[in-house]
Amino acid sequence: MAAQQISNPGSGGLWAEQALLPDGWARSVRLVARDGRWQAVQAGVAAQPGDERLGVIVPGLGNLHSHAFQRGMAGLTEIGGHSGDSFWSWRELMYRFLAHLDADSFQAIAEMAYIEMLEAGFTRVGEFHYLHHDADGRAHADPAEMSARVAAAAQASGIGLTLLPVFYAHADFGGAAPNPAQRRLIHDVEGFARLLEGCRHALAPLPDAVLGIAPHSLRAVTPQELAALLPLNQGPVHIHIAEQTREVEACVAWSGQRPVQWLLANAPVDARWCLVHATHVTDAEWQAMVARGAVAGLCPITEANLGDGLFPMRDFAGAGGRFGVGSDSNVLIDAAEELRLLEYGQRLTLRGRNVLAQGGASSGRWLFAQALEGAAQALGVQGGLAAGRPAELVELDTAHPALVAREGDAWLDSWLFAARGGAVRSVWRDGRRLVHEGRHVGRERIAARYAQVVARVLGASA
Repeated sequence: MAAQQISNPGSGGLWAEQALLPDGWARSVRLVARDGRWQAVQAGVAAQPGDERLGVIVPGLGNLHSHAFQRGMAGLTEIGGHSGDSFWSWRELMYRFLAHLDADSFQAIAEMAYIEMLEAGFTRVGEFHYLHHDADGRAHADPAEMSARVAAAAQASGIGLTLLPVFYAHADFGGAAPNPAQRRLIHDVEGFARLLEGCRHALAPLPDAVLGIAPHSLRAVTPQELAALLPLNQGPVHIHIAEQTREVEACVAWSGQRPVQWLLANAPVDARWCLVHATHVTDAEWQAMVARGAVAGLCPITEANLGDGLFPMRDFAGAGGRFGVGSDSNVLIDAAEELRLLEYGQRLTLRGRNVLAQGGASSGRWLFAQALEGAAQALGVQGGLAAGRPAELVELDTAHPALVAREGDAWLDSWLFAARGGAVRSVWRDGRRLVHEGRHVGRERIAARYAQVVARVLGASA
């Protein structure tokens, strides 16, 4: 099935029985798109001849943190170690997998990850991209070759892209030399500036793409390098931070301060910044994040898979903290599950129900609305079904057993907490229907290529 184009204004648009608009649920909503944005969103109007008719629609969510290539190794690290397993042993397995990826295989895996994101209700991805060089560590003829493959995968799948090229220079705090397994990741500041120029060129075919930067972590960048990176680009700034207790201890040994504490004291952290994970923070640290307007980039599925710990979400959210969710390692790509696990982790810790939503609000609506806003901020866009915003939406399947006979916020509650796949009926973005009856329109072709590539890569790495 070919992707379908939304007609231009004057010859049709989209009409939904009900839609979640910025000010709440509305009936009989007509949307018209032009140049990738909603030109008009009107409630309480009749459908016009030529309109595509939809049922219940909500905005598409942003996925603020992804390493797309890791989808190809999902499920292959679930073996206990003789002396215990952790993030650090998982990372060694990841490096071995990464060593066998060429540009073509990388792109094929990214395409598969991106269509699964769309099928799950994510319509934009923040790709935290650190695989830059060839297998031997040498730069490609085009330094942005691998970034161009990210852009090509986004174009092939139709997902919106915020590209976050990663600066990685060191193996540990204090400027430690990188180890051989990291050779495909490494840049100096001058080389990274050239990479950014190449990324701007690679993103040119994607009119709504956003370019940011991502100092990988305080382990991988010195204070001097961090200061030199920030003026190179004015878009979003993302950084891994305080994910692991070992990282916190090493930072204290190096600087006398905890990672988030050091960053807030030494960098101009503001609303441009997304602090990814920030799992192990003190009260003073998360309060400072709230005051600065930075987004907490939470990845509940991956954080659970790696045994990272739990972010102090209830206190942070209660103080007005901004957050979004990301699929990170892509061990499981499911927008609803990310939000469900975010809430459930807090319920298990606090031993209560509906612990995040404030003032008797629907948990599903609160989680969805807050994650929508936080991810949009972190990805450098605006979210929501309103004129001037990106033309993207998710249609829920109200015939799904978990959604039958629901209304209003109960659709979101039931999608997030009661459905197990199949609740997303269609996804539209940039004037195209990308998901139809729960399946991406290019799934058969992309999945076939993915299967061939992964079989070859895993055979080589065995």
